[in-house]
Amino acid sequence: MKKPRVVILGSGYAGILTTVRLQRLLHRHEAEIVLVNKHNYHYMTTWLHETAAGTGDDNIITIDIDSVFDTNRVRFIKDTVVDIQKDAQLVILENGDPLAYDYLVVGLGYEPATYGIPGIAEYSHTIRSINSAREIRTIIENRFAEYAMRKDHPERLIFVVGGAGFTGIEFVGELAERIPQLCTRFGIHPDQVRLLNVEGAPSILAGFDESIATYTQSSLEQMGVEFRLSTKIKSVGPEHVTLLSERGEETLAAMVIWTGGIQGNTVVCDTVFEADRGRIPADEFLRIPGYTNAFVIGDCSSFLNKKTGRPYPPTAQIAILQSKTCADNVAALVQGKRTLKPFDPFMKGAVTSIGKHDAAGVVFGIKLKGKLAVFMKALIDVRYLWMLGGLKLVFTKGKIAEFLASSKSTMEPHVSSNKK
Repeated sequence: MKKPRVVILGSGYAGILTTVRLQRLLHRHEAEIVLVNKHNYHYMTTWLHETAAGTGDDNIITIDIDSVFDTNRVRFIKDTVVDIQKDAQLVILENGDPLAYDYLVVGLGYEPATYGIPGIAEYSHTIRSINSAREIRTIIENRFAEYAMRKDHPERLIFVVGGAGFTGIEFVGELAERIPQLCTRFGIHPDQVRLLNVEGAPSILAGFDESIATYTQSSLEQMGVEFRLSTKIKSVGPEHVTLLSERGEETLAAMVIWTGGIQGNTVVCDTVFEADRGRIPADEFLRIPGYTNAFVIGDCSSFLNKKTGRPYPPTAQIAILQSKTCADNVAALVQGKRTLKPFDPFMKGAVTSIGKHDAAGVVFGIKLKGKLAVFMKALIDVRYLWMLGGLKLVFTKGKIAEFLASSKSTMEPHVSSNKK
């Protein structure tokens, strides 16, 4: 009897953890597990901002896919998904033969959402992959080098980061730490460099704890970051950006890094499967509506928060939580079980880094600031690495050792409770 084939598309947080868990849940004779990804490595998107700013180690961010599962249990196909023929249950690949599936898990990740802003897609830079992050780092360094070669400096060297969500805030923190080093390297006075964070909302980290957002903004301002809140990017050109606020329009000669939003991969979202605001709605079991054997997880998925009535934001935490429920439900179907588990995420909180030596967040209802928040963020990373590959990954890719090495002074964290 032919074994059913489970095909997982994408090796982001959701896809790779689903694969690892399915390997544990299903016996060799029960199913064939196939993972498809365009690269032979998994990279941690929550660390990409460090690569983009030039403060992180690329080798820490990337993990060989073959190193996290048994290659005798999981077949890995390095290829790009170009289409899905859902009625025929075929995945169409760029270079390989069509891949038939009995059960499908869609986790193809995200693309930048431009919201129709002229020039964003053509002229801004987005932190969307390890390669794009490396490109941003190189361009930033080249701009410093070119500026230093100019005999006169009628204008300052300006970098504009669009969006003050987690990615935007963490990136400006890393870049703010990097700029003094680049100024020293190229002989440029720090006053000749400006770093702006532009956000359409009246505050940063929308929806996050207000006191934590205030602390984060204050810390970044002390590092030299200029905030333009309640300000929109009207358009982006090859060498300039136009900002729009109540004060009117302002055009700056600047490099623009866009972190203002994401949407699901358009290979599947609103092409193969119907999407809502760029993401495919998932039912309570994480299935694609109308398909009992197809699941959607990670940045491609939209799952409604029953308390707020709005979809959960596409974060790594949600992707990790989805992977467990998805793997459990796929395994249940393979094994002929009738009962599936509904996805009911327990959100533990979130921590945002503010450069290498500061952070802030709320974890289990407790507000954390400073060194303790930095340590907690390192622990969150360690937990993920443990789930993915055990001690080996923790010791080779974890940041606990880096944190301890950088903490030469006595740790004096700020801790407060959300409860009044």
